[in-house]
Amino acid sequence: MGDFIVSALKYRPQSFKDVVGQSAITTTLEKAIKNNHLAQALLFTGPRGVGKTTCARILAKMINNNGQDNGNEDYAFNIFELDAASNNSVDDIRKLTDQVRIPPQVGQYKVYIIDEVHMLSNNAFNAFLKTLEEPPKHCIFILATTEKHKIIPTILSRCQIFDFKRITVEDAKNYLKLIAEEQGISADDDALHIIAQKADGAMRDALSIFDRVVSFSGKTLTRQAVSENLNVLDYDTFFQTTDLILNHDIPGLLNLFNTVLSKGFEGQHFIAGLASHFRDLFVAKSPETLILLETGPATTETYKHQSQKTSAVFLKQAITLANDCDLNYRSSRNQRLLVEICLMKLASIDFNGEKKKTSNFIIPASYFSANNIPNVIVTPSKSQSKKVKISDQKVKQEDTSLSTSNRPKISLAERRSSGLSLKSIERKKEHQIKQLDVKINDEELPNDVFSEHDLLIHWNEYVETLEQQGRYNLAAILKIDTPKPQKDFSLVLEFPNSTNKIEVERQQTELLQFLRKSLNNYSISLDISVNETLEKRYAYTPQERYQKLKEKNPAIEDLKHEFDLDL
Repeated sequence: MGDFIVSALKYRPQSFKDVVGQSAITTTLEKAIKNNHLAQALLFTGPRGVGKTTCARILAKMINNNGQDNGNEDYAFNIFELDAASNNSVDDIRKLTDQVRIPPQVGQYKVYIIDEVHMLSNNAFNAFLKTLEEPPKHCIFILATTEKHKIIPTILSRCQIFDFKRITVEDAKNYLKLIAEEQGISADDDALHIIAQKADGAMRDALSIFDRVVSFSGKTLTRQAVSENLNVLDYDTFFQTTDLILNHDIPGLLNLFNTVLSKGFEGQHFIAGLASHFRDLFVAKSPETLILLETGPATTETYKHQSQKTSAVFLKQAITLANDCDLNYRSSRNQRLLVEICLMKLASIDFNGEKKKTSNFIIPASYFSANNIPNVIVTPSKSQSKKVKISDQKVKQEDTSLSTSNRPKISLAERRSSGLSLKSIERKKEHQIKQLDVKINDEELPNDVFSEHDLLIHWNEYVETLEQQGRYNLAAILKIDTPKPQKDFSLVLEFPNSTNKIEVERQQTELLQFLRKSLNNYSISLDISVNETLEKRYAYTPQERYQKLKEKNPAIEDLKHEFDLDL
């Protein structure tokens, strides 16, 4: 049996044209050598396995060949590699600086490659500063590191920095395809894509994974075999999960999740992958964003097909639910239950992303009669951009006396059919709708002029009704100030604090309905403000309370002196 050479060494690039995914850097270095414009101190930085050390070695070979890759010339004795991880002391750097003074025996330059340079100690860095700033003309330093932030700024300022990027999935997949063809291996495009994704931007890792999968599968690489060997959830699992969600099949979802767990996958791995799957479906819905989908052609078509079954609203809500589950997974005591609840919520989303509801209706259908005026349209004021349309029969308006005995009775069946009560509708809409302009058959309802006296009569009537209903808090707040009508039929109210203001605003829908019908004016609105000076009337100091009591009963002063009391 012959010696096996791992692909990461066997296919290590020997020239810049073989380097994958770093064309900007390799082109710059080639031109710098050709034009004699190469700095004497270079820093190669970037993630692991992207070609930093490889490019340093290729550059070191080309420097003495005037930019040509001449395989017949070997200047290996002019290239010195130092591993800073094991040679990180001041003495090691001093030995290096002593060697730097000796010129090369053959060729023009001596090249020093210092790998993992961030491992040098601070003292070693300081000992290296002078040599790096003013190296001999025959010396070039190439530093390589994965953690540039650990290098002191004085070193960085003396180097020409080249930032290596992660290898894209597409570039890694294409390179693996060439290697597979060279080795006579039949590989599915999706199988190579999974390997490239698993490598996470490192070409060296991709080649190592490729060797491992080939050892498992032999001369044929399929997506299923690669997924099984790498223990990753393949696309089919998430496509199947999404189909079950769209069909609202909760039992099927729970069984599928149990199967995933039985294969040794963690729940967080599954839910994070599902969130990414929803993101990919969202991307696949638009041709403009389809390029963001890093999958093979066959899988891309499957994504496009399934994305047509969903809506953007559904996908946004699904992404939010899955992402929240992922964030809460580690802190949950029952992690399996957390994922199962998330799956049940996902399966409960309607196709368009919302549960079926009648929240767009301000008044439930049970309040409409069947034999009256059609097409009553209720629209918000100009400040509201949303129009609320009620296409039913004429509203049987609520009795403005607010007496429960005079209100139309709604049967239990009617309440269930509408799913809403009048009060629940008001609570949901009160923060959106502050006043309603009601139109019937394109004619505005009457806006009769009313006097301040009439207004106060109905205002006090409403307050009394509130007290009869036991709503003493709101009744007390409305007694704080009397409404002041304006020319535009707005009623100005001032309260001593924002708590009173908020409470009235919460209940203003019911109040406006009463006043508009009582005064036969549907342009009435409320203009509520806070006047903190009014607080003085209601928040008394002990001295002020004493003075008030003394005004009512002067004998309190005698009581105070008799018993020598203090306030």
